[in-house]
Amino acid sequence: MTTPHVDPATGAAVKAADRAHVFHSWSAQELIDPLAVAGAEGSYFWDYEGNRYLDFSSQLVNTNIGHQHPKVVAAIQEQAGRLATFAPAFAIDVRSEAARLVAELTPGDLDKIFFTNGGAEAVENAVRMARLHTGRPKVLSAYRSYHGATSTAINLTGDPRRWPSDTASAGVVHFWGPFLYRSPFHADSEEQECERALAHLEELIAFEGPQSVAAIILETVVGTAGILVPPAGYLAGVRELCDRHGIVFILDEVMAGFGRTGKWFAADHWGVTPDLMTFAKGVNSGYVPLGGVAISEKIAATFAKRPYPGGLTYSGHPLACASAVATINAMREERIVENAAAIGENVIGPALRDLAERHPSVGEVRGMGVFWALDLVKDKETREPLVPYNASGADNAPMARFAAACKERGLWPFVNMNRTHVVPPCTVTEAEVKEGLAALDAALTVADEATTA
Repeated sequence: MTTPHVDPATGAAVKAADRAHVFHSWSAQELIDPLAVAGAEGSYFWDYEGNRYLDFSSQLVNTNIGHQHPKVVAAIQEQAGRLATFAPAFAIDVRSEAARLVAELTPGDLDKIFFTNGGAEAVENAVRMARLHTGRPKVLSAYRSYHGATSTAINLTGDPRRWPSDTASAGVVHFWGPFLYRSPFHADSEEQECERALAHLEELIAFEGPQSVAAIILETVVGTAGILVPPAGYLAGVRELCDRHGIVFILDEVMAGFGRTGKWFAADHWGVTPDLMTFAKGVNSGYVPLGGVAISEKIAATFAKRPYPGGLTYSGHPLACASAVATINAMREERIVENAAAIGENVIGPALRDLAERHPSVGEVRGMGVFWALDLVKDKETREPLVPYNASGADNAPMARFAAACKERGLWPFVNMNRTHVVPPCTVTEAEVKEGLAALDAALTVADEATTA
């Protein structure tokens, strides 16, 4: 492991330039204090003060292969020396190979790959394909969801980041997906939650007019909105509803894909094949921006003799595709997906359930692979969240104190609303997980102080 080099003067200069010129996403610009990062390796990153952090966020849940994987870095360097960029209209060896490898991993007949620069653009294009294929305008998506920040994707999104940009006229209708712990259906079992969620969706389709619905889009396992694992039978039930009404079924695997759940794609856990599948993040751990849509034979045929009206200057960028090829090959050779599954089942899951027994602030543990959430509460009996929905300022103080306690102990958490997500790289070791969980255990005592126990 690289030893962090202490260089406060350079760190101060980096911070000053950032504050003078960089406009940050999702932020009030004068109220933020971004950490100046000096380097990263594997499951860790560090600042110019010599502070090292175990990355339990995988940045934005995307560095599945860890930081600075040497095989991926070398592939980018080699490709840059050979052919740094080329327009998407040409057949390029590394682009063809990346598409072949992705198609080899996707379920069913999702064998055509349209490359984008990231997940939001993948969602934009998947929805465009669905609307053109069906000739219908509407798309249904869940309230507990995040699909991206571009025009259509932000309207599809269910969480509060949608609100400032929601036009209420983008052809999007939201519905409640299954979530037993905070059930909108007053269910008392997974089976009942599944049955009632499907009945709710079926009724919504009927009232919206099935002939007007182009697609239903779901995160296979809901990510930022809470790591919500669907109950058995739910995805198959949605598939059946789509088939019955001629609706395109889109699975958003941007966060859940490429090993995060302990399978190449989360859909593999339930044996369900969508008509379109979006991906990004873990396809190359974000080393170079890349996303895409995996397209079924049926939808690809729509554009066999009819031009697809969409494209990007950097679609299938050679550097991005080279990093994807190297990532997929390294994940296979090093059994990284299998590592994620084993670590989740044998280490993370049992340890988090143990934390839930000992901490009054932990209401529920849920997840799989290296994709977990702790739902933090004021009261385990009432399940009142530790902070209100979409809390900010003083209302969010308990979560802010918890996050600060994690960082003080060398753990970089992923915190959203009243939850902390445990989402380390798929390459994380058992020793690293135990180190992180010890820090999390200590930090939860700060969250416990805000409970009514």
